[in-house]
Amino acid sequence: MLDSFHYALGALSGVLVGFTLGLVGGGGSILAVPLMVYLVGVASPHVAIGTSALAVAVNAATGLISHARAGTVKWRCGAMFAAAGILGALAGSTVGKAIDGHKLLFLFAIVMIVVGVVMLRGRNDQGDADVVCARENAPKVLGFGLGTGVFSGFFGIGGGFLIVPGLVAATGMPIINAVGTSLVAVTAFGLTTAANYAWSGLIDWPLAGVFIAGGIAGGVGGTLLSKRLSGNGTLTTVFAGLIFVVAAYMLWKSAAALG
Repeated sequence: MLDSFHYALGALSGVLVGFTLGLVGGGGSILAVPLMVYLVGVASPHVAIGTSALAVAVNAATGLISHARAGTVKWRCGAMFAAAGILGALAGSTVGKAIDGHKLLFLFAIVMIVVGVVMLRGRNDQGDADVVCARENAPKVLGFGLGTGVFSGFFGIGGGFLIVPGLVAATGMPIINAVGTSLVAVTAFGLTTAANYAWSGLIDWPLAGVFIAGGIAGGVGGTLLSKRLSGNGTLTTVFAGLIFVVAAYMLWKSAAALG
């Protein structure tokens, strides 16, 4: 059972997660699990995964409202991606619960590094702001959505750090549109994963509450900054840099626990 100090750390972590969700769509998802485990002090990695999935889903929904007001959300693309991804998230989270939690965090960090490299290589591509999701590109969008959902559920994250590059790869949209649109799927994936973990009693509900409250406050600032950084590749560089820093830390911590 956590004390009031650790719940305060949970609220502070929520501010950081909400801010990065609004800023890059996926950063909050990447940060939530390690913050739960290494800063807040949640003893069970699986409880940390379940609780963070719920918190990220709710915070993503609030960030989605802000991005929608800014006109950066492509709703049809987001709905297609989310629909395919929900099936993948359900399957992935079922498998993830059966694997040792520290091994899961180690694998998570490896995947993050690969995605960060891919994002950096394409940081100067401005994308097509007029792209639409229709019958012609539906198989590609649905395929990326399904695969991303599996990873999202398996690692217990909202999946934005995979959804953003997935949307860019599937449609060629600019990263600012991918960030906003990704929050449709982040919300759906997170709720699917959280429901699966809640069924097994793997959510700390009071911690999720303070985490969400902090995230709502942080999300507003993140969305505003995202719009300002989106024009020259800076947003993509920030996205990838965040991935590398957190991945390195998680590799160190999980390797120590396994060793």
